[in-house]
Amino acid sequence: MALSVTVLGCSGSYPGPGQACSGYLVRADGVNVVLDLGPGALANLQRHIGLHEVDAVVLSHSHPDHWLDLSGLRTATKYALEREGLAVYGTAENRKLAESISHGGLNPTIDWHEIHDGDELAIGGLRLRFSETEHYVETLAVRVDDPRGGRSIAYSADTGPCWALDRLGRGIDLVLCEATFATDEEGEGVLHLSARQAGAMAASAGARRLVLTHLWPGGDPRRYEHIGSEAFGGPVELARTGAHYEL
Repeated sequence: MALSVTVLGCSGSYPGPGQACSGYLVRADGVNVVLDLGPGALANLQRHIGLHEVDAVVLSHSHPDHWLDLSGLRTATKYALEREGLAVYGTAENRKLAESISHGGLNPTIDWHEIHDGDELAIGGLRLRFSETEHYVETLAVRVDDPRGGRSIAYSADTGPCWALDRLGRGIDLVLCEATFATDEEGEGVLHLSARQAGAMAASAGARRLVLTHLWPGGDPRRYEHIGSEAFGGPVELARTGAHYEL
């Protein structure tokens, strides 16, 4: 199976009508990795695979719109699947918050692994590399490589403009980059990207394909697309729930 990513949710900060917050299913050669699991993403995940098929969950940071459905996944894993040792990778702060809402704690259902800037790890045949972004809490962008197929995906998570996508390496095949705003909300101290900043960042890193995600509910899709494409120097795509990209 080729490296692919399916959008489980792409609303920024809170879910728009009928939408879900951040969540992405990355698959290759029988390995299923979930990147972020915001509100609504767990329900959408089950449209594509069974929960027993999840090999690992990677959480970018502790803001609830990126991980809150882990609580539901833990419940299903513990009581419906009667499974232990589900691998979850995330920050120490994220673990603390997840523990606080998990009656009885995460263990042994969840096997939590702390991740940090610069870490590299393998999940099945996939190789993951992390880079700390510029955000209000510790936040890790991730690059996923499929060495067998020679393809790569990067996910920016949330970040301000002082982080650079090329810290994950250049020439990434598909970049999922947050574009919370169009351009009007750019300003000092805003640690989210606009569509313009996302397009420019991806172009600077030599990304081959750009998908804008984490869009603010109610934003004008045509405006995001126009501004992002202009900065990227070529067509960009807007994430939508259920979209599937195969490399």
